[in-house]
Amino acid sequence: MSVATAQAQIFSVRNLNVWYGSQHALKDIELPIYKNEVTAIIGPSGCGKSTFIKTLNLMIQHVKRVRMSGELLYQERNLLDQGVDLVSLRKQVGMVFQKGNPFGKSIFENVAYGPRIHGMSKKKELEETVERALRDAFLWDEVKDRLHTSALGLSGGQQQRLCIARTIATRPEVLLMDEPTSALDPISTSKIEELAMQLKKDYTIVMVTHNMQQAARVSDRTAFFLMGELIEHDETGKIFSTPNDTRTENYVMGRFG
Repeated sequence: MSVATAQAQIFSVRNLNVWYGSQHALKDIELPIYKNEVTAIIGPSGCGKSTFIKTLNLMIQHVKRVRMSGELLYQERNLLDQGVDLVSLRKQVGMVFQKGNPFGKSIFENVAYGPRIHGMSKKKELEETVERALRDAFLWDEVKDRLHTSALGLSGGQQQRLCIARTIATRPEVLLMDEPTSALDPISTSKIEELAMQLKKDYTIVMVTHNMQQAARVSDRTAFFLMGELIEHDETGKIFSTPNDTRTENYVMGRFG
């Protein structure tokens, strides 16, 4: 596992609060996220994990009656200030959801979609970008002979890796993964975990997971959320072996959740 320094932070979350109407969903969250690491977000259902990860690229703004306060610093800029370019932000901070959601287009067009939106139009450049993204997502060898067939014909695990390829095709800095293996079989899950550990060389990854073993296997750091509060965060080995808070210990030991 890597050793991070203050200079290596890509996100610095300070006193972050999120409300849905009168519901206080996140309470005074303080959490650094370090470059080129996998940070696992764990906790029981309804604890605020998905709310937190969707705040990192401001997707939470699509929810009605949402309100936020505090500081959400990305590259030292507070994303909660007015005037943030959401298109640019989501190019830099991409997201992969629980279930693969490819467009009803060809495999090639799924991956080329983002680069096209951001102005890439030359055929050779697009072809090189699509191949790079598919290779980086461990999918190229499986689909290279059917790039122009429908992505909907892929298996569930392949669809999820395609969505990862689609996300990294625009070369983001951060990859958010909201329970990316929850709908997958063990073999596909293993491939996604291996992929995450490879991708952190080039990307910063924040992964929400219900799977304690997964968090222990793939992450450098782990943050434990409970009822909207961040109870504890530390290097993953410490969270799973000698946590500071008994609530963390009870959760990682399977005593609740």
